[in-house]
Amino acid sequence: MNEASQGLRIIVVDDEMPARNRLKDLLADCSARLPIAVVGEAANGLEALQYLDNNDVDVILSDIRMPEMDGIELAQHLLKLEDPPHIIFTTAYDTYAIRAFELHAIDYLLKPIRLGRLFEALSRARTITPLPLDVLRNIALQPRANLSVQERGKVHLIPMEDILYLKAELKYVTVKTLNREHILEESLINLEEEFAQSFVRIHRNCLVAKKHIIGFERIPMMPTNPTGSWC
Repeated sequence: MNEASQGLRIIVVDDEMPARNRLKDLLADCSARLPIAVVGEAANGLEALQYLDNNDVDVILSDIRMPEMDGIELAQHLLKLEDPPHIIFTTAYDTYAIRAFELHAIDYLLKPIRLGRLFEALSRARTITPLPLDVLRNIALQPRANLSVQERGKVHLIPMEDILYLKAELKYVTVKTLNREHILEESLINLEEEFAQSFVRIHRNCLVAKKHIIGFERIPMMPTNPTGSWC
């Protein structure tokens, strides 16, 4: 996103209010030397996405472990935006994630956060390259609670519990819920790996939510449809 005249617009995302307050105090100290403005805060990734629906943000300082939506899932959904905010992760102990960040030269802040380290990270914020989806998936704490698509410049979340099936269509995946269909630019194979506990493959191009399956029945292939269809 384009930086406003006041400098970097920042939101602080952490489920613990004392942690948010400390980070805002440190940001206030940084503002003496760096043009920044704290424009909002959120207690989890879901609240951060809701804030982004109506506000411009340049940098997100996000904790990793949070309820409802953690920082890694937030980063995955941000990739759906054409010009997403830069994200700098804050963490106390996610050693595996830290190794991944260092491997891909992604900045992070280790708690307790120090003023000098925060200033250094913000000074480089404009050069941060988002982690690719496959890397984020590998360091994810758990499967996503939502899939996401971009609609009218915003991230639209599709709760996994609402999905009936996922069907591969050429380079895309159709996401079917009770109410509508969405087109997702992700690999069916990767989705199968991520959601193996809740989805089952019933055809080479279709994954079905286990909780929506009543039973299986083999339908003989008709002569006029030699390929058959399961989904």
